Amino acid sequence: MKGLEYFVVECTESVGAETYRQIADDILSDLNLNQSIGRLHIYIDLETPLFLAVGIIKKMPGLVHIHDVASALKTDEGIVLDIGSETYLSPMLSILWDTYGRDLITQPDRFTVKIRVPNLDPRAIEEIVIVDPSEGMFHDIIYALQWIAPEGFKVRRQTVGEGLFSYVASENTLDEEVIETLLKEKFALVGVTA
Repeated sequence: MKGLEYFVVECTESVGAETYRQIADDILSDLNLNQSIGRLHIYIDLETPLFLAVGIIKKMPGLVHIHDVASALKTDEGIVLDIGSETYLSPMLSILWDTYGRDLITQPDRFTVKIRVPNLDPRAIEEIVIVDPSEGMFHDIIYALQWIAPEGFKVRRQTVGEGLFSYVASENTLDEEVIETLLKEKFALVGVTA
């Protein structure tokens, strides 16, 4: 697969491995994830049955702060935000509403937001995180793995965070100890030990 440093589909059937390799390649390409995932190992055990995937994300998008889309100016009434980009206006307003209350936030036009709270530090306002793009990436990765996994595997377990992800699916309830051992073994194959 283009873009991945490591991509292996391990399956007891060679035809099944190639089929799932093609399915994974198509889905990750369609979702534009093949440039973001660095290493991916998929393990399919047809006897259990079990689908397991572990991987490493190579590009973690950075946090978006208010200073990335607006500048803050202190006034007698509070803070005026001069919006430079409306891209993240909706999540910014939601955070400001949750923090200060809807009554104290006004938007007289599409390029101005007023926070009517006296004595706020404009630099502190500009440092507020309004979007964590990695949350969307993790959601997309798990969504892709749900599509890649065999249909009918309704017993699922997923982990995401710190640049790593795993996804386990089966038709049956899984032995936690066996799964933990398999996850550790497969993470070692992509270069993660500990």
